[in-house]
Amino acid sequence: MNVIDVRDLTKRFGDKTVVDHVTMTVAEGEIVGFLGPNGSGKTTTIRIMCGLLTPDEGEGTVLGFDIRTDSLKIKREVGYMTQRFSFYEDLTIEENLEFVARLYELKPVATYVADTLDDLGLTSRKDQLAGTLSGGWKQRLALAACIMHKPKLLLLDEPTAGVDPKARREFWDEIHRLAHGGLTVLVSTHYMDEAERCHRISYISYGKMLATGTVEEVVKNAGLTTFVLQGPNLDRAAAALKDKPGVEQVAPFGATLHVVGSDKTALQAALKDVETEFEGVTVRPGETSLEDVFIQFMSGSKDNMG
Repeated sequence: MNVIDVRDLTKRFGDKTVVDHVTMTVAEGEIVGFLGPNGSGKTTTIRIMCGLLTPDEGEGTVLGFDIRTDSLKIKREVGYMTQRFSFYEDLTIEENLEFVARLYELKPVATYVADTLDDLGLTSRKDQLAGTLSGGWKQRLALAACIMHKPKLLLLDEPTAGVDPKARREFWDEIHRLAHGGLTVLVSTHYMDEAERCHRISYISYGKMLATGTVEEVVKNAGLTTFVLQGPNLDRAAAALKDKPGVEQVAPFGATLHVVGSDKTALQAALKDVETEFEGVTVRPGETSLEDVFIQFMSGSKDNMG
């Protein structure tokens, strides 16, 4: 069963088309990463899906409810975690969760709050003011508030921005635990390692959906070739490569240089010239990364807000 099944979603603000005929499906229990540059339409698409915005065009269902006519029913069944921490900083963790429980008319409030505190490992900190929490603990509080009413779908909008790597990993372990229990998750992120932890990914750029599939499928379908250069004078080699035919990306990685292009023959010719020109520089085949693919998508996309 598809928990999200939307077609040709379009949303305009004035003369700007922020979401441009976006089609997406997400199956029950699936974790789908939603990726794209800032201003690409991710947040607007998520808000349409959770019933906060009505599309100008397009149709579809979320949890079996029509996105146009059943927005209130969708809101009751969805947990939505926004980019910014949006709780009362002068209330404790427990008091914030009590407030959320009352909003959802959960009864008995004390039982729901206690169970949620225990489930997310927050019981020992329940009396701590939300404003004094670190980024990782604020994130955990936000997740607790999102899942307290037992939603069937979790929409997460860049949930780990500003959180340290350990807290991010713990957060993702929690997301996978919830998904194993049947919860469906759509998460927008800028982090490549997070994208690789998703079952599938969808890439949107300036309102248009450019790619969808597993990480392996998206990388393969991009049709890019990557080579790795090692040796002395790599800064000069990089400068020499920048304007050569077939070279589309040149990026330093530690003591190596990654060179990427979609025309393998032209790329190899350019690299042969550099090998000849710079003594000691060696070229070997590399593995195209998700980041390489996304940089390629971004460089080929036109900003719709210009």
